[in-house]
Amino acid sequence: MASTVWKGYFSFGLISVPIRLYAAARESHVSFHQIHAECGTRIKQQVYCPHCERVVERSELAKGYPVEGGGNVQVTNEELRSLEPASSETMEIIQFVKLDEVDPLYFQTSYYTVAEKPGQRAYSLIFEGMGHLKLGAIAKITMHQREQIAMLRPYDKGIVLHTLYYPEEVREVAEFGDQESVKVLKAEVELAEQFMKQLTAKFDPSQFKDDYQTKVEELIERKAAGAEIEAERPQKKPPAKVIDLMEALKASMARHGGTSSVEEKTVEMPPKKSVRKAENGSRKRRAG
Repeated sequence: MASTVWKGYFSFGLISVPIRLYAAARESHVSFHQIHAECGTRIKQQVYCPHCERVVERSELAKGYPVEGGGNVQVTNEELRSLEPASSETMEIIQFVKLDEVDPLYFQTSYYTVAEKPGQRAYSLIFEGMGHLKLGAIAKITMHQREQIAMLRPYDKGIVLHTLYYPEEVREVAEFGDQESVKVLKAEVELAEQFMKQLTAKFDPSQFKDDYQTKVEELIERKAAGAEIEAERPQKKPPAKVIDLMEALKASMARHGGTSSVEEKTVEMPPKKSVRKAENGSRKRRAG
């Protein structure tokens, strides 16, 4: 059974809907223990205090925030809990936005929302309304001792919640915004678009597999069964040096069973837009 990540309400005007949040997606990969290569025993990591020159027990640890001049200000869990805003228990919908106006760059973590029985009717009302108008709801939620902005949106048969990055957390990369505009042939653009259409299909996530993880699991099974493994360096195919874009595109299309004939005219491609510049100074996260 899935574990509840957050329990509380989301409010829409005078309507309050009791809900639970469940993680919608989690990264999955093969994880390894750190072991002693000589004997194969799993190692233990210890917490060491260089001032007291001894190993410290977990029960002796506390939260500290570094300050100018050196040292740390010690903060207790009780002090942090006393500062928790109302959004630690209730998410108030601040506004509604069109779904296509929220750039995926701001998406952080996704959760399923499940209504408690007393709030199922109100939940369905909001779900139907957002779905019909293609809207998302912006709210604030406090999780893991941090207040975050979030978006609720209709998905399948219910409402999902995405925590969002704050604007100052979306970083600017100078190299991304300073790319020069270049001239390309109109024929190249048209041919590239035709090739894109040729490869266009309905998104089906079930067709994508983590081949590397599968190979790692097979390796572990073989070694566990006592097989001797001779590691070989994989032969990686070097990337092709594209000199003639038209010829490369035509060859790509031919490989996928397509052909094209277009006129060659030059057009100037505009530079890519930069990610919105972050505000000066970084937002300090609450101690977690």
